[in-house]
Amino acid sequence: MIDYTREELVELLRKNPDKFNEWKAEQEEEINLSEMDFSGLNLNEVDFSDVNLNSSSFADCSLSLINFTNTDLTSVDFTRSHIIECDFSESLMTGTDCSYSVLSYCNFTDTDLAGCIFSEADLSNSDFSSSVNLHASRFDEDTIWPDPEYLPEDFDAVYSKDLSSLEDEDDAVISDY
Repeated sequence: MIDYTREELVELLRKNPDKFNEWKAEQEEEINLSEMDFSGLNLNEVDFSDVNLNSSSFADCSLSLINFTNTDLTSVDFTRSHIIECDFSESLMTGTDCSYSVLSYCNFTDTDLAGCIFSEADLSNSDFSSSVNLHASRFDEDTIWPDPEYLPEDFDAVYSKDLSSLEDEDDAVISDY
C-alpha cells in the first residue's frame, strides 16, 4: 500500500482521481485533508466519504457526482463553485461558505447546515427537505431556493436581515455630531 503525503494526495486528485478512489478504498484509518487547497479543480466521481476536509478550499471548482457522505466540511470554502449531483448526506457543513455557487441536484439528507452561507447561491433542484439546521444558515434576497417540496416544512426562505441589523425606527437616534 502506497503512503501519500497530504500534498501528494491533492496532486493525485488533480491528475488521477480514479487512483485516489482506489487508494482511499484500501485505507482503514480516517483520511485527514483538512486545510488543503483544492481551488480551481474539476473533479468528477470522487469519493470523499468519511474524509476530514475541515477548513479546506474548493473555491472556483467544478464538482460533479462527488460523494461527501459523512464528511467533515466545517468552514470549507465552496465559493463560486459549480456543484452538480453531489451527495452531502450526514455531513457537517457548519460555517461552510457556498456564496455565489451553483448547487444543482445535490442531496443534503441529515446534513447539519448551521451557519452555512448561501449568499447569492443558486440551490435549484437540490434536496434540503431532510437537512438539519437550515433555518440557522445565512442567505440573502438573491439566494435561489428549490421548490418548497425540497425544503424542510418549517423553513422560511423569505430573506430577512440578521439580528445585528435590526433596528426599531422609533429607537433610532439622530445626531448632529
